[in-house]
Parts: sequence; C-alpha cells; structure tokens
Amino acid sequence: MPPSRPSDRLSSEDAIFLYLEKNEMPLHIGCVAIFDGAVPLETFTDFVESKLPLIPRYRQRIVIPPFNLGHPTWEFDPEFDIRRHIRMVTLKRGTDGELQAFAGKVLSQIMDRNRPLWDITLVDGLRHGHMAMIFRLHHCLADGVSGVALLNLVLDASPQVAPLPRRQPFQPPPLPDATTSLMDALVSSTSEAIACLLEAQAAAMNLVQALIGNHAPEAVQQWAGMVPDLMKSMDRLPFNAPCLGPRQHIWTDISLPETHAIKQACGTTMNDVVLAVVTRAVSRYAELHGQPVAGRLLRYWVPVNLRPPGGGEGMGNKISILPVTTPLDIEDPLELLKAVHERTQALKRSHVLDLISLGAAWLSATPPPFQAMFGLLGNRLPFPPFHMVCTNVPGPQVPLYLLGKKMLRSYPYVPIGTEMGFCCAIQSYDGTFYIGLTADSAVVPDVARIREFIDQAFVELRQAAGVSPAQPKRAPAKKAAAAPPKSRARRAAKAAVVEHPPAIEPREEAAPPKSRARRAAKVAAAEHPPALELQPPAEFVAEEAPELAEDLTAELEPVLVG
Repeated sequence: MPPSRPSDRLSSEDAIFLYLEKNEMPLHIGCVAIFDGAVPLETFTDFVESKLPLIPRYRQRIVIPPFNLGHPTWEFDPEFDIRRHIRMVTLKRGTDGELQAFAGKVLSQIMDRNRPLWDITLVDGLRHGHMAMIFRLHHCLADGVSGVALLNLVLDASPQVAPLPRRQPFQPPPLPDATTSLMDALVSSTSEAIACLLEAQAAAMNLVQALIGNHAPEAVQQWAGMVPDLMKSMDRLPFNAPCLGPRQHIWTDISLPETHAIKQACGTTMNDVVLAVVTRAVSRYAELHGQPVAGRLLRYWVPVNLRPPGGGEGMGNKISILPVTTPLDIEDPLELLKAVHERTQALKRSHVLDLISLGAAWLSATPPPFQAMFGLLGNRLPFPPFHMVCTNVPGPQVPLYLLGKKMLRSYPYVPIGTEMGFCCAIQSYDGTFYIGLTADSAVVPDVARIREFIDQAFVELRQAAGVSPAQPKRAPAKKAAAAPPKSRARRAAKAAVVEHPPAIEPREEAAPPKSRARRAAKVAAAEHPPALELQPPAEFVAEEAPELAEDLTAELEPVLVG
C-alpha cells in the first residue's frame, strides 16, 4: 500500500484533541438545532447518505500507528453503516427543559474511535410540532468554522426539496496492516517534522519583523502592560474544579442587530460586547457563591480563526489561542466594555498571537510520541491555565432548511474538561446570537443562574448604550388586486355572501341561571382561547444591513472554532 496522502494524516493541531481526550473529557463539538417541523427518520437517513460523497471524512475512521510513531490517519471504515450514526428519539413532554436535559446526556458520551467520529440524533415530540437535531463532530475532524461549513452541506438555503441523486455504490478498501501503518508513520513523521521546522522558522522571522517594524515601541509598551496580568496567579472561580459529572447544555440568545448597535455606539467590536456581557455574568456568579471580585481578572481561552478571508483551507483545525483577561470588579456596563475593548486591542497590537503560533509550530516539530505524551501531561496540570473558554462563530445570516423545514434556532456546544467546569459558545444565525452554555453538573449545578446573569447583563449594557430594543420586521404590504369585470364581480359577491353571510342581530334573552352561565363560559373559553402575548423575534436580512454582515467576518477579532 502506498504511503498515505498528506491530507489523510491528521495534523498536529488535529491530533492534539485525540491525545488530550479522556473519558471524563469528551472532545467533540456540536450544536442543537431546532426546526419548524419533523422529518421521517428513513427520509433523513437517505438524504444524509446522498451527501456523503461530498464529505468523505464522514465515512472514515482514525487508525493509530504502533507506538504513536506518527499521527493517526484517516482510513475508510470497511464496516461503515450510516444507521450507526443517525437515530431518532421522542420526548415525553417536549419542553425546552426536557430537550436541554436530553442534549446534555447525549453530549456527555465519548465517541467510539472504531467508527467515523460524528453522529446525529433527531429529537421528535417537541411542542408546536418542532423537531431538534443534536449534531456531534469530534474536534480532531473539524473546528467550529469548518464544522459550520460541514453542517451547511446538509442544510439548504431554499425550502424547496430537491430530488435525491442516484445512490452511488461504496466499496471501501481494507484497513492498512500494522507493518504498513508503522512504515508509513516513520516516513511521514520525518517529512512533517522538517515542514514544521521550516514553518517555525518562518513564524519566527515574521515575529521579529513585526517587532522591529514601525510599531515596535508600541508593541513593547503593550507587552509591558500585559505581562503583569499574564503572569498573575489565577485564583479559581466557583466553576474551576475537577469535572467528573455529566454535562449540562442550556442556552439563551441575544439580538444581533442590538449587539451591532451597541458596538457602533461605543466604538468597539461585537466580540467585545459579548465578552463584556459574559464577564459581568461571571462576576455576579462569583459574588453569588461568596467570592470577592475586587482586583480579580477573568482569563479566557479565546480560539482565533487562522483561515484566510476567502476560506479554502478545507477541514481540520486552523486555529490559535488568545489569552484574553477582563476585570471582574467593574460594575458600570460602559466602563467594563471600554476596559474589555482596550485589552483585546492591546493583545492584537502586541503580536501575542504570533508568539503563540510560533510556540505551536515548535511543538508540532517534535516527534509524535512526545506530542502524545504532552497531551497526557496536559490533563494533569495542578491548576487550570484559563478560567473558561469563550468562543464565537460567524454563521449564515439567511434562513436554512432541512428537507423543507426551516431551522429556527441553532445553539453551539463546546466541550469542557480538566478544571474548566463552564464554557460558553456563541454562533450567529439569521439575525440572532445563539449562546450555548456547557457546564459540569457536579461543579456548576446552578448553571441556569449564569444564563439569567447573561440576559440581565446584556439588557443593562443595551440600556446604558442608549440602544432601543430591535423591532420585528414587518411583512411587505401586498399590492391591491385589480377590480374584476362585472360578471366576475357578481360571482365573487355571491360567493362572499355564501361563505360569509351577514350577521344576524340576536334578540336579547334573559340571563341564564348560574349553572348554565358557567357551562356557557367554559364552552366559549374552549372555542376561543385568549391570545398569547408573544414577542416575535427580530428579523434580519444581510442585504439590508451589509455593514453588519461584514462585521461578522471582516473584523480582526476572536472567532469560535470550538
């Protein structure tokens, strides 16, 4: 068997998520999407199977070479059966709380490495006839940005259901034997190490050129200001404890147009707004548990998308990390947002991202066995290097459909582990920021309080910025129909009389006895229930606000990648 193509072997960035994973810390990403109708299981399975030729990774499993002498490879699963990856369940009550509890159970389970590392659970029985889809994808296969792209292959931008293409026969080759895998690993690990050394040298040269350029004094000044925060010992927050319990996954959402308006009014970025809101919520949660916040900082692990603006980098992980620190002791919403903005801008100007990328490149140049050992040691640190992960992904700003059913909401999921018992993931979709909160059930049993604090902090920031709540978009007025000819007008008038006869003036009747009055009231209530006061979601169309759509992708700010 010839050596594996470079694209068939996991990169160092992808493999680290396998090396770090353990039973107490499943490292898959995903989402819980809710649709306005249900689809049959068999129809959905056939539909997804028709898409598999476009995404070969969904038919491939990982194969680890002997002694970890090379990174694992992607090989076609000779026993692939799509029915092992798609299932449907029906909830008893169909409430949002029941769906969140069930999603937490599904997302707590570690994925079987002897199969392709993805699965979908359809959840039927939701209220209003809705259906949910719980989508899981291992982090070694994709980050958040490429994960969204993969999910978009299954979803359509049109409600029209196209006929399925003819099923193509699939005959996977056999898995490589141990000897072939070992020899392939030795050859590929050597070539990869040379490539990583060259990449590390290039990254070092880029960093030096950036530091000695025209902005060198400013970069040095920014470094001097950040070093005390980065070197300060990290006091544990209430959710920084060993994660041993099952996962909880709950959610909330905030208006994207309102977030954009706050950003415009305060001269920040939308990510700054999100970080300020989460920071204030965490501060309140710490105080709720009796921890002081004076002089304390919240240290985020913020993944950053390294893909070029046009994409084209394929699947896998193309990310780095920004260590963003924000103050916990600022109560004024505008002052907190200003402090967050100053810190994120200082990080960008100081080339910290370049330095971290350089360190990652040097680590990638080490032999794979050492990288696997580093993953094991990383799970045994005596203290967490960060308090939490906060990630943000720009998603599509037009409605998407699954077999004609509109996707109403989509809440992302990001894993937790070691002593980070709480993390936050945000994804924008069709005019709304959907926020998924992941928490360890033993460490953060009251994660719903953090959700309440997030909602409260956003309202306070919006009011302080002088931003009005977004108004729902009105449907365009229909054009008046032309007057029909006389003959057609007469027929239309007769039909209207038949369908809607004139009301008959009822005679006044004596008041019925109490028992009859009560029965009449019950019948009237059953036939004409009182209208529910619902707050419709704010509609958003990218074409009507192109500057908002550009902000989601063009700003140099942290981007969710899982």
